[in-house]
Amino acid sequence: MTDPKKHSLIEDAQGIAYGAGMAAFAITILTHLGLVTGQTAGLAVLISYATGWGFGPVFFAVNLPFYWLGYKRIGAAFVLKTFVAVALMSGLVMLFPDWVRFDRLDPVVGAVLFGAISGSALLALFRHGASLGGVGIVALYLQDKTGFRAGWTQLLFDLLIFALALTLKDATTVAISALGALIVNLTIAVNHRRDRYVAT
Repeated sequence: MTDPKKHSLIEDAQGIAYGAGMAAFAITILTHLGLVTGQTAGLAVLISYATGWGFGPVFFAVNLPFYWLGYKRIGAAFVLKTFVAVALMSGLVMLFPDWVRFDRLDPVVGAVLFGAISGSALLALFRHGASLGGVGIVALYLQDKTGFRAGWTQLLFDLLIFALALTLKDATTVAISALGALIVNLTIAVNHRRDRYVAT
């Protein structure tokens, strides 16, 4: 009999594909508008803006140091799923600009869309025992061990990222970006609970 508390391989595959795909689409919106965000993706965005390197390869590389912590603290299955999600997102984010074009996108509306889409993407990944690496690994570990919500850990990291963003972007752009990041983190903080969502 199938354990109703565990996702099947097909369920995990579609959940991770959805999460990685929507995250890549959200980053496409973000970078089209020249906005920034928090978490590991935010660090990769800042490096991308500062160097001119593509977000996809930078995001993939930035996550590499975090997999060992994920393996030691959370487990091999989580790290494998996360690695797949990160790799898929990194690849898709390089393809989306050829698939999707924006004739007009208001920055504030774009920030809100980014936040909502990213939040749903991360919830899907968390529910299927994955993340987008980096700070997500640390945040989920702290949540499992202490009960401190993953969204709040990510919010603290975001404060550091946005302080750095002010060295590259004007205050208005950073403020609009903060709206998107706030929506991401509130979506996760309000909706992601281990006692409600299966995380295996």
